Amino acid sequence: MQGISYLHGFLRVYVQAGCTSSSLAASAAATHAGDTPRYPMHSLKRPMSKAPQASPADPANAPDTTDAPDKPGDSYVQSFARGLAVIRAFNAERPEQTLTDVAAATGLTRAGARRILLTLQTLGYVETEGRLFRLTPKILDLGFAYLTSMPFWNLAEPVMEELSAQVHESCSAAVLDRTEIVYVLRVPTHKIMTINLSIGSRLPAYCTSMGRVLLAALDDAALDATLGSTPLYAHTPRTVTDKEELKKIIAQVRRQGWAIVDQELEGGLISLSAPIRNRQGRVIAAMNISGNAQRNSAKQMVKAFLEPLQQAAQNVSDLVARRG
Repeated sequence: MQGISYLHGFLRVYVQAGCTSSSLAASAAATHAGDTPRYPMHSLKRPMSKAPQASPADPANAPDTTDAPDKPGDSYVQSFARGLAVIRAFNAERPEQTLTDVAAATGLTRAGARRILLTLQTLGYVETEGRLFRLTPKILDLGFAYLTSMPFWNLAEPVMEELSAQVHESCSAAVLDRTEIVYVLRVPTHKIMTINLSIGSRLPAYCTSMGRVLLAALDDAALDATLGSTPLYAHTPRTVTDKEELKKIIAQVRRQGWAIVDQELEGGLISLSAPIRNRQGRVIAAMNISGNAQRNSAKQMVKAFLEPLQQAAQNVSDLVARRG
């Protein structure tokens, strides 16, 4: 699922830095017209995670010297890993960087960073203006290759639009990437209140309804490993941070086939989720309805929205199965 990490970085740079194509910008703008309580980045005790950053300690970012080890494994291509590290060095906070900036962010020498940047420029993925380098829209091809390879990508959107129109609440879909969920589809409604989420946004899996649906699809060993590597922060007074309690909740989600999270991520935000499955019955994504606690309680959301949500998720699963 490493491609998801790169997808998130590409979309963050272009959506937040305003360097996207018109269609992606429209998608981002529509997201900001959503109906769920606003989710400001500063409101969490631990901020929403950003695109993975290059770290000098990462083997991909080892200094570019001739005597540096070229592998942690026989099939590891260090030059390719360094190229990806350079791409990942660009983000919403640093959409334009000098050669020195890129070298510092990746741990590469200036000469090594320069060779990679010029290669990316030749291939059309990077452009320059004076001393500054920045990614081009062509980089989105790499991220969207993942999305277009997902069979439910084109199939789910019209179903989700119909669901959102039926329940008058926002509807989203996400996949699991290690300890986080990554938004791959979002159909917001158009009301005054908004949540700052868009395609490529990441949220912690343990305190989100889509995350719990996706975690419930893991076997016990994988779930233990995932929760063991997850920092369990209390984003609100309602957030469950005890690992054993979370395992009990996720076990219940596994039994009942859906999840509800009541203001554990953000005060006033309630989310109800169900799984999307492939032909083999494996969970490949989760779909949710998110709403404002001032309009509906968690019990009211389950009563009013669970059946249409499950039907919509099943419809997408059936479409995926027929697509093969």
